[in-house]
Amino acid sequence: MLNWMLLPYRRYAEFEGRSRRREYWSFVLFYVLVFMVLNLLFGTNDWARTPTGFGYGSRLVGGGGFVGGLFALGSFVPALALGVRRLHDQDRSGWLLLLGIIPLLGGFALLVLMCLSGTNGSNRYGPDPKQPGDASVFS
Repeated sequence: MLNWMLLPYRRYAEFEGRSRRREYWSFVLFYVLVFMVLNLLFGTNDWARTPTGFGYGSRLVGGGGFVGGLFALGSFVPALALGVRRLHDQDRSGWLLLLGIIPLLGGFALLVLMCLSGTNGSNRYGPDPKQPGDASVFS
């Protein structure tokens, strides 16, 4: 499992090819776990009175904010490349990641796209990552 979580860092800026759902969601899990650990070590959890009731907030303080910022910055390019490869697995253009800039609906559309399975067999972006011994090798 850890291998799948770290695979996008080994393929750092590789925008060509395809990535499976397992690689994508393992990376998302790793990213969330890192920030959960940072929040446990360096986070503040605050309850505040708001005009509509109570609000909850959490933020990283001290060195945690610096470490979290460096981690997020170092993970930006691998996450972007992984998103493009994930869309390539479905034979879609990586430019669809720009849907994320549309408030609410764009994020939901990307969530749905990242959950869909990839195309079976080779597509215009490369061989099927689930079948490394693709039959097209013998043709």
